[in-house]
Formats: sequence, C-alpha cells, structure tokens
Amino acid sequence: MGNLIKQIIDDLAKPFLDDLKDLPLWIKWSAIVITCAATIPLALIFRARTAFSDKPRIHFIQNMDNQPKYVSQEVNALFLDGRAMRPRVEGTIARSGMVGDTHYFMGVGDGEWATTYPSFITVDSDLLLRGQGRFNIYCSPCHGAGGFGDGLIHHRANQLVETGVNGTSWVAPKNLHEDAIKAQPVGQLFNTITNGVRTMSGYGSQITTEDRWAIVLYMKALQLSQDADPSMVSNAESLPRKSASEGSSE
Repeated sequence: MGNLIKQIIDDLAKPFLDDLKDLPLWIKWSAIVITCAATIPLALIFRARTAFSDKPRIHFIQNMDNQPKYVSQEVNALFLDGRAMRPRVEGTIARSGMVGDTHYFMGVGDGEWATTYPSFITVDSDLLLRGQGRFNIYCSPCHGAGGFGDGLIHHRANQLVETGVNGTSWVAPKNLHEDAIKAQPVGQLFNTITNGVRTMSGYGSQITTEDRWAIVLYMKALQLSQDADPSMVSNAESLPRKSASEGSSE
C-alpha cells in the first residue's frame, strides 16, 4: 500500500519538478521573494496581536477621530489678541447661565438665604437616601461619614503635615455639627456645596442641582441625629439608653 502511494506521488510530482527545473532562474527567485513578502503581513498581524505597546494602533481610516484643534492657552493668529480662548461676548448670557428660580438654583429667596426646600422638591425617604449616597461619595472623604470632619483625606493630610511631606499646613474640614453650621439655613448650605467656601471647592459642576438639595437634606438629618428630641420618636421610652440618666428631665 505504501509503495502504491509513493508511486502515485512520484507520477504526479515528477512532471511538475521537471517543468520547475526548466523555468528561468529569475522566475524562481521572483517566486521565492513573493512568497517571503507574503509572510510579512501575517507576521505583523501576529506581533500586533501578541505584543504590548504604548504607541497608538495603526489608524488608516481616521473618520474624524483625529483632527486639528486648539487647546487651552494656545495661540491663534486668527484673532488680533492672538488668543484661542475667547472671552465672553459682553452683554450676553449662556443658555445655562440664566437663572429664573433663584430658590432652586441659588438657594436664595427674596434676597435672603432660603429656609425651606424648593416647592417642587418632595422631601421624603427617597430623597434622603439619595442625599446619603451623594454625601458618601463627595463629602465623606473630607467631612467623614458622620460629618464630624474626620474623613480619610483629613487623616492622610495630617500624616503628611507631621512628616513634612507636600507642604506644612492643612486646614481641617469643618465639623458639620458645630452650632454655627447647624444654624445655617438650607439655602446657605446649598450655596456652600455649589460654590464652595474658604478652602473648600464648589461642586456645582459635578453634582446636579437636585442632588445638592438631597445632600443638604441628609446633612440636616445628620445634625438632627445628634440632638434630636426623644419626644419626636414614637415609643422612645422603651428604647435602650447609654446611661440611666440619658433622656431624663433632671
């Protein structure tokens, strides 16, 4: 059986090999060069699929993915002042800059800090839970989960100050349970979250308006949790106390 297969192969290959020997030398070398060149794209594809590189991929069809643009502080000769960043046109207001409801967007009513929440905001447990979530994300890193100004950033900053790394001073975040802060109206707290105060940056560009009001609601809930009147809680007499004198009228 093996001899038969070998005979068949020889019969088929012999005429081809004979013809191949008769081909001109330049054709043989051309075939070798073309065969080697054909393996190059396959080798490049294999390398791209298996190797790591910090350079961008080959991008033949741009599809407007990369196009000329001006970045911050860049020079633009098109304008007389040479600035690519154009100042606001005098006397104009951006679409998002017009504030009709100062109570909702600024926390101000009749020229004073608002003492109530906007009328169309429903103050309920859902809004409180939303405020808790936003507070834990944006506020607790500095002010702490309980609002006592003992967040992780504060502890880390104190460590850096003590070791003389990255500066020598640190302004501690405010304790939200201080009397001065507890006395602030909700509109003032909303304004502080929006625009910042002292060394605290504003979060108006990061937190939506309704979420800022939700945070204010949760802050008030935190403050109330520290000095709430027991009479406001049903069956407060039956709840356990830290000490025997807690809650007594004496």
